[in-house]
This record gives sequence, structure tokens and C-alpha cells, in this order.
Amino acid sequence: MRSYAVTRLGAPLEPMEAADPVPTGTEVLIEVLRCGVCHSDLHLQEGFYDLGGGKRLSLTERGVRLPLVMGHEVFGRLVAKGPDAPIGDDALGHDFVVFPWLGCGECEICRRGAENDCPKSSSIGVFRSGGYAEKCLVPHPRYLIDAEGIDPALAATYACSGLTAYSALRKAPVDRDRDWLLILGAGGVGFNGVQIARALGQRNIVVADIDPAKREAVLEAGASLAVDPSDPDAPARLQALEGGVAAAIDFVGASSTAEFGVAALRKTGTYVAVGLYGGDLSVSVPLLVLRAITVRGSYVGNLGELRELIELVKAGRVPPLPVETLPMDSVNEALDRLRAGKVKGRLVLAC
Repeated sequence: MRSYAVTRLGAPLEPMEAADPVPTGTEVLIEVLRCGVCHSDLHLQEGFYDLGGGKRLSLTERGVRLPLVMGHEVFGRLVAKGPDAPIGDDALGHDFVVFPWLGCGECEICRRGAENDCPKSSSIGVFRSGGYAEKCLVPHPRYLIDAEGIDPALAATYACSGLTAYSALRKAPVDRDRDWLLILGAGGVGFNGVQIARALGQRNIVVADIDPAKREAVLEAGASLAVDPSDPDAPARLQALEGGVAAAIDFVGASSTAEFGVAALRKTGTYVAVGLYGGDLSVSVPLLVLRAITVRGSYVGNLGELRELIELVKAGRVPPLPVETLPMDSVNEALDRLRAGKVKGRLVLAC
């Protein structure tokens, strides 16, 4: 089996050869057909998150081990199963989206279905080998979601890009008929956020992005308004919308976008941090109280939310976002393009 792994932090991925994994116990083996390339893979390749103020969070200190086969947006074919896997032989040969955000599976957080929030994460492509490979081992068939009828490349992106946007939108308390929702960042996840918000019935959506081409794209996708956050008049334009936006979802996660999002909130508004670009946020405690605002984070999403999202897509309520497919051996080119910001929509690798 060929895979592509991070063997040195900050260096290009290297090809590796190994025997095909053999599933044991409840494990199942997926032949990877498509695997999305995600911005968080850049952080994994570099080995840290920027915490702002010159501080870094080392991923190796969090338990990430090299060599690491990244890739958490996996779509593939079930080709083998362990002797205790609770799935019938008739499922062999069928294609599935893989839910990658695994926890310990035993704590109260996992038992209530929020494995993505488990403090003992074992996520695919982060703490265990992922989809930048010909085969991917999954610990249990419950993490396989039927995506019949969805384009394979598009289906792969829902495991992270789509799920992250969907879960963040569910955390934003808005009246979808009347309130204004601000989406910060019109990259792959932000663009998905606009489409999913529209599918959920959100009428008033404003998007902030410094790229005029991306602003134009989200307007075509259904956003009501698009602003340049570097425009000095942008904050006033947002405050003119019913005294500010009801919620701001930050798919960038930089200091500048966080400050812009919090400033745009109306009284009682909610800021949801999603992106991991890096930086920090300083919030005045008296103003936090006087404005009665909420600041919270949202990390990917849970298994139930992914199933809900896939059903929305199957029902035709979420339009397809732009996806470009590259061969798996072009993984370093894909990562370089993503790092340079030269991607419209999402990049997906094909075996």
C-alpha cells in the first residue's frame, strides 16, 4: 500500500510503502477513492498552531506522532471487515463517507455522541493514519455514512468542510427569517457555510472577505451582502443592519477577523470561532457584560450532524461547491496551492 506521510515537520510529504492493513475486532478497511485537502493539514504539516502573542501550540506535544499519514476527508469503498465488525457482508463493495473525528469512545462526552469534543481525540488523519493513502483503517462501521448519489469528490469534502460549517451554523442562535448572519471568510469552508445556511433557511447573510472575486462568488451563491473587512466603512455598514448582526461565524480565525466579528455583533449577539489561522482575541470584560454577547468556539462537528448534513445534500437542498480533483501523487502541489491561497472551493485527491 502506498501512502504519503509527514516525516519531518515543515517538509514536503514523502511517499511510503507498507503492507495493506488487516482489520481486527470491529475494524473495517476502506479503499480510498477520494480524500479532501484541508487547511488544517497545513498546520499538521508545520507542526503547530499560532496562539498569538508569539506563542505556539506544538502538535507533537498534543500527541501527534510522525510519520503521519494525513487526510481526514475520506470517501472510499468498504473492502474488508474485522470478525467482530457489526456490518453485513452485503456492505462490502459499497462506498461511504468516513466520519473522522473520533474520541476515546468510552467517556461521557463520547457516549452522548460528541466524540469530536472528547479530550482524548484519536481522529483519523491526525492521531491515526488517514486518507492520503490507498487504504484507511476505521475502528468501527458506525463511522461509515452512506453517500449514494453524491459525487465522490464532493462527498469527501462533507466530512470536514461541510460538517464544520453545518455544526457552526447550528451553534449560532438566529431567527432565520429576520436576523442577519455574518460569515467571515469566503474560502472553501466559508463558501460551504453560505450554501448550507441558505439550505437551512437563513435569509439575510453578509459575508466579509478581502478578495473581491470571492465576494462576488458568495453573492452569486445566495449571500445578501458582501463587504471588504479592510474597508473603514465596513463596521458602520454592519452596525446599520438592525444594530449589528445576530451572529458572526469566523471561518478564518485570525486576530483581525475575530475583532471584526465581535465588533459587528448587535447587543446579545454571538461570535463563533471556527478557523485556525492563528492569533488571539482581546475582549473588554465590562463591554462583554454590557453588550451581553457570547463568544464561543466550534470544533468540526459530531457524527449525528454529519448524517443530518448528508441527508440535506441527498435531498438536493445544498448546491455543490466548486471542487477540483488532483491525483494522489500531487499531494504536495495541492498543499502548496492551498497555502498560497490559490484554490477556489476545495481540492480533492483521487487514488
